[in-house]
Amino acid sequence: MNEVLSSWPIVLALTGTGVLAGVLAGLLGVGGGIVIVPVLYFLMQGFGVSAASAMAIATSTSLAIIVPTAISSVRAHYRKGNVDVELLKFWGAIILLAAIFGSLIANAVSGTFLTWMFGIIAVLVSINMLFRSGAPALFPTLPGKPGQALMATSVGGLSVMVGIGGGTIGVPLLTSFNVAAHRAVGTAAAFGLLIALPGALTLMVVGETPMDAPVGTWRLLNLPALALIVPLTVLFAPVGAWLGAKLNAKELKKAFAVVLFFTGTRMLIQAAGV
Repeated sequence: MNEVLSSWPIVLALTGTGVLAGVLAGLLGVGGGIVIVPVLYFLMQGFGVSAASAMAIATSTSLAIIVPTAISSVRAHYRKGNVDVELLKFWGAIILLAAIFGSLIANAVSGTFLTWMFGIIAVLVSINMLFRSGAPALFPTLPGKPGQALMATSVGGLSVMVGIGGGTIGVPLLTSFNVAAHRAVGTAAAFGLLIALPGALTLMVVGETPMDAPVGTWRLLNLPALALIVPLTVLFAPVGAWLGAKLNAKELKKAFAVVLFFTGTRMLIQAAGV
């Protein structure tokens, strides 16, 4: 199996993953993890890795990939004044702690459980993108400190367990409470760094390499995927942004939401063993 996994097909597939994640991030403003995790999950199974091992490796590798891109994103949003520093001061420590504990939980549970979690989140995110994109806020303002603490814990804990950054859950959550979209995106980018960095480090310390892991996997981190996907996402994000200016991004976002819905559904079906 290792001979197959070390050959050119896996390199080509990982290259395609990096290009796709970068283009979609720039084109639609979606976080890389929501693309990278399912692609790696199905890709590894195509090369003989079990579904449970594939999900564990995909989650950990996605978190490591998010770190450098999140740093770049946070710097850009901060320069534009799009990071709510006061909100970040309160939420940040909670998110960081939730990410650490969430990583420990993710390492303790089965890959099948993580697949269930990702599938449910993907379906919910796709429905939100289809039916609530641009809709008015559900609440006039953020709740009090206890409510915000619960929100921050959910963003950090749930995101790290399925290998996504802060935007996938954080942005729709903040905008639902009447936070301006540009500030929600910028602040959630900072959430992503506080989720991905401690999450990736924790899983690299406590995680153990599965017996059927693909070649180049250390602990739960697949090094070839990290080396190929990171530079390609950075390189192709501007291409996606350029395409977004030329194409109907709103319709494309709906199309992506449909694809995400079926991807999440397929993961749920596989997790159920149907």
